[in-house]
Order: sequence, then structure tokens, then C-alpha cells
Amino acid sequence: MYRWVDHTAEVELAIEAASERDVFADALAALAELLGVAGGVARATARRSVSVRAGDRPALLAAWLEELVFLAESQGFVATRLMSLELDDDSGLRTAVAGVIDDPAPIVKAVTYHRLTFEPGPDGYTASVVLDV
Repeated sequence: MYRWVDHTAEVELAIEAASERDVFADALAALAELLGVAGGVARATARRSVSVRAGDRPALLAAWLEELVFLAESQGFVATRLMSLELDDDSGLRTAVAGVIDDPAPIVKAVTYHRLTFEPGPDGYTASVVLDV
């Protein structure tokens, strides 16, 4: 489950999920919604592989979102579904995502490290990331 929290010129994405994979899946769904392609799962027509590395899980989440934003801006590809995900113990990530080729507005200026979290909890995982919009 994810929700948006408003900030001045920013939006915060807060995620509560049962697994690490679900954190990434919810982040992808939230970004698709922000880019105006919510519900695009049924019309997913393109696929991409996305691999990133970072120093820890919070930075990995930010790097992965940065790559999805880059794909949206550079190729018009908006990911709508996480098809596969492989996490390394040393903060590497390999994913396959499905999505649509669209004309998303350049809404996201940056994925920030402000209030960036990704933590295990008693019922799964929580994560938070602020996007500069």
C-alpha cells in the first residue's frame, strides 16, 4: 500500500508493504500514477530491463526510481508492472518491467534523499522517498 504526502514543490511517497519486492512494486505503481498512466497495466505493450546498484536499500530504491524517471523522460516508457526482481545482498537490483510508450509530462525533476528510508518492520517493510516535482 502506498500513499502520497504533500510537500511544497515536492511529494513524499510513503510505502507499507509485506516484502521488499512489494516495496519496489508499490513504488513503480505510484510513479506510474504520478506520470498519469495509472491503470496502464492492462495495456502494457513494452518491456525494459532495469539494473542499478547503490550503497544500501534506501539508496537502491532512489536509484531505481531515478532510472524509471529517466526512461519516462528519455524514451516515453512508463513502467506499469514489475515482472521480475532480483535483489543482491550487497544492494544490487535487477528487474524486468512492463509498461507503455506514452507521452508523460516531465513532472519529476529529481528523486531526493530527503527523508529517504527503507526499513524492515513488524509487519513487513516501510519506505519513504521524496520526489522534487
